[in-house]
Amino acid sequence: MRFSVFLNARSMAPEQDRALIQNLERHATHAAKAGFEAIFMPDHHFNGYMPVASDSFIFAGYLAAKLPDMYFGFSVVSVPLHHPVRFVERINILDQLTDGKLLIGVGSGTTPEEMIGFGVNYKESGEIAERNLALAEALWAKGMDDPAIVIDNGPHQGKVIQRIAPAAYGAKHARLMPVAFRESSVRRAAENGWPAFIPAFTPPKIGGTEPFVHVKKHFENYKTQLLAAGHDDAVVADALSWTTHTYQAVHVAESDDQAREELEIILRAYQDAVEREAEFNARAESDDANKKTDRTPDALSDDWIGTWCLYGSPDTVAEHLAPYAELGIGNILCGTTTGPLTQQRLDFATQTVDLLSTKVMPRLR
Repeated sequence: MRFSVFLNARSMAPEQDRALIQNLERHATHAAKAGFEAIFMPDHHFNGYMPVASDSFIFAGYLAAKLPDMYFGFSVVSVPLHHPVRFVERINILDQLTDGKLLIGVGSGTTPEEMIGFGVNYKESGEIAERNLALAEALWAKGMDDPAIVIDNGPHQGKVIQRIAPAAYGAKHARLMPVAFRESSVRRAAENGWPAFIPAFTPPKIGGTEPFVHVKKHFENYKTQLLAAGHDDAVVADALSWTTHTYQAVHVAESDDQAREELEIILRAYQDAVEREAEFNARAESDDANKKTDRTPDALSDDWIGTWCLYGSPDTVAEHLAPYAELGIGNILCGTTTGPLTQQRLDFATQTVDLLSTKVMPRLR
């Protein structure tokens, strides 16, 4: 079982942005030295959730120069927000800079405020994402003398006459990682021999107290299709080794009671940040084209903690993860900086990384 760090901190005001970027660099470096295998970042805009995630490819390229042995991942790129040419170009550049150690999570996005900032209607985001991914595949496959590729997809327009430069690092482009919800996404991952994100809930309900039931269902569906796709053993092994289950908030302490007490401090600050962002999201949802149809539970509710949190003493955390390892989950993505990145939050993050690396990870590898 691999372990990766998810940089998912929040800035509450513009004057906090610079310190957040610097502290995330230090945290990523500390995690790499502690034995984590990958750094993942989200793709967000306008709202203070990971300000550097307005272009995570730049931050990943910066970190890659400092941490050449690390893998870098994205959880996830909101495909409708990216012109397909720029999407493919950025991936190829980072693919080259990391020597192929790249994992690109892809999804259709979750936030109307971000959509309208890029001229995308929230209701159309799924369709635009699917067409963008098809265009990206065509761009990756295009030779210099092949017919031009015309792009006509919502706000994304253009015509590519020659080719995408630079080329991908390997014979194929970097691995994409769909979320294993829709059958089309599962099929895309399986047929290409790519990893997938395995969620702990099933829409329309976002949250619950039986996460393993959902993880098992989604993972087995993905694995069945992956094995049926006819790949050689090495491709299957690589895909499963990076098949990822994500915890938005991971917190480890010396005792279960201490971990729970500190987790609640983290989640109260996180919920305050979410509620601040909700005021702006409400303005974005002023018309039917940008109205969300699902709502995430309060972060201090049993449903949110049950789905998105991993916490406890090292023994408790290792026991919780054991059935996931037995199931075959290859990578645990740990949100270690969830919420506003205060000094206390950074201290909690360092504590978690240190206890995971010394007392949990050796038992599951």
